[in-house]
Amino acid sequence: MKKLLIAFFFATAVFMAEGQLNINHYLMVGRTRIAIGNYTGAIEYFSIVIKFRPHLPEPYFFRGVAKHQLEDFRGAIRDYNEAIRIKPFYPDAYIQRGMAYHGLRNFEKAIDDYNRALELDPDNEAVFNNRGIAKIALQDVEGAIADYNKALELNPNSTTALMNRSNAHIIQGNTGGAIRDLNQVIVIRPHYAGAYLNRGLARFEMENYAAALRDFDQCIKLDPRNALAYNNRGIVKHKLEDFEGAIMDYDLAIALNPEQASAYFNRAMAREILGKSGFEKDYQIAAQLNPKYDLNRYQVDAGQLAQQTQQGQQPGSGTPNQTNRQDSTASDPQTPPKEKEEESPPRRKKVNLIIADDRNLPGEEEEEEENGLIQNEYVIIDLQPIFLISAFEKNSVDYERFQYYSRTIEEMNRQNNYNPLLTISNKPDPYYKDVYNNLILIFNARLDISETSHNYTNRGIFKILTGDYNAALEDLNRAIKRDEENILAFFSRGNCRYKMIEHIESLPDFNDQLSLALNNSLMNEPVDPEMGSMIKDYELILQDYDATLRLHPDFFFGYYNRAYINLRLEEYEKAIDDLNKAIELEPDFAEAYYNRGLTKIFLNDIDGGALDLSRAGELGLVTAYNVIKRYCN
Repeated sequence: MKKLLIAFFFATAVFMAEGQLNINHYLMVGRTRIAIGNYTGAIEYFSIVIKFRPHLPEPYFFRGVAKHQLEDFRGAIRDYNEAIRIKPFYPDAYIQRGMAYHGLRNFEKAIDDYNRALELDPDNEAVFNNRGIAKIALQDVEGAIADYNKALELNPNSTTALMNRSNAHIIQGNTGGAIRDLNQVIVIRPHYAGAYLNRGLARFEMENYAAALRDFDQCIKLDPRNALAYNNRGIVKHKLEDFEGAIMDYDLAIALNPEQASAYFNRAMAREILGKSGFEKDYQIAAQLNPKYDLNRYQVDAGQLAQQTQQGQQPGSGTPNQTNRQDSTASDPQTPPKEKEEESPPRRKKVNLIIADDRNLPGEEEEEEENGLIQNEYVIIDLQPIFLISAFEKNSVDYERFQYYSRTIEEMNRQNNYNPLLTISNKPDPYYKDVYNNLILIFNARLDISETSHNYTNRGIFKILTGDYNAALEDLNRAIKRDEENILAFFSRGNCRYKMIEHIESLPDFNDQLSLALNNSLMNEPVDPEMGSMIKDYELILQDYDATLRLHPDFFFGYYNRAYINLRLEEYEKAIDDLNKAIELEPDFAEAYYNRGLTKIFLNDIDGGALDLSRAGELGLVTAYNVIKRYCN
């Protein structure tokens, strides 16, 4: 329940001379965006400040705070490092960096930073609390209690320190001490639902079920949407053999949190005891949500059971729920207490109730709660697609598409002298299809007058955008025949060939066709000409990108697209080399950072991948934060 204390330190003010850019305004807006939870917007503003005032520590610090909230811990640490490099005596940066290391479960480094922060700010109660939490994670319970005691010396009414110390007492087995701390919390904050929940857990461990029931009732009264309280109140009723009442509470817990595995497991036992239908399904759902509740993993056959009985062993000692409380974790609400067995049919005779605990106790990984932050949104994770030459209205602003400057495209636009303008994007606008068809008609007329490489290239580009790939390929072949140094014709022909493959792969029976084609080729049997051509086209695509880069070695889109094809061919090292070059030529190439990050993660370079994705997120590809949370933390 108790998490690290996060402070944003909005009192920090930065005063500087006004220039063409109002730096104070950008800093103020960035901090306001953090305060309202718009973390990606805050990163955008602080990045602007950093671009124009790279010597200031504050924008790095606050951008780190924003990334921290998005659970981009490595990116946050990189920004905190820079803030500390510029301003070595910066306690707030050490505190935040310590919390970021804590997020990565690097507790030793977190404690080092908290120590440094206390050297600079020795009376900071929050740092003692945070250091105590890190010490708990390292099983240094005495050291943690000493830190909580120090926090209470500085602030005797610190409910945070009291809650933390009560958790430490639980780990020590000092349930009475935990209850005394929680009593004090309730005196200070009578309407603090979490204190009643934790005291109810402590009283439950002392088998004082009536008192535990009163605490869970009060917690629910103060926080009617607390699923853990309903689950735990159901357990108390279950212990008191009020199985109908227990099932009602489990129902409420599941309604509030349909992913709470322990509630399904407990309800299954209550239903089974009463002979009610649905208990098998509940066991199944609990096992799907959390494999440690899969009873099939712990079943023993009759022979094993008889052998255990002859040897004087406890027949159910291998069940998933005989875990000692000291090995549990506050952040995993499915950790069981050490209790007496619950009466149930013979095959589950030694399976215990699963208490839902939200206290900060060391052990398993923390289960994150959905809180509406962008890193918690469901996204389909895939490579950013290739870049195509596309078009946009001269006076339009499309915030959904990144725009990169290309001198080659600008020269093409100068020669064409029409609107819409050509651009390069990996998100072509489907609503422009009628415009593209009209432009094809324009270049039909121009080609009637002059069959130049330039005109064939333009018509080929627009035919790609309308999906007429065969006709586009013919135009681009003619363009290259007339001018073997036409960079955009080679680039577009490579793109066209890839889009043809992409289209074929999207057909419903593609997988069967591809399998048949590959099998035939292995057996030296004839392959359908169209499929055989498609299989070989990857080599032709790479040849077109090679030609593009030979003619224009600084054309970073060529490196990016060639890397994409190499990734599809599982040539990961070649792809990374090309993405490195693309980023070298365009340091703000968000899509290149994104694809390189995914590739590094696939190659098990988690730190490198996380930092690349952090940079992609910083540059506007906000889905990167979801990938960081799911695969890097």
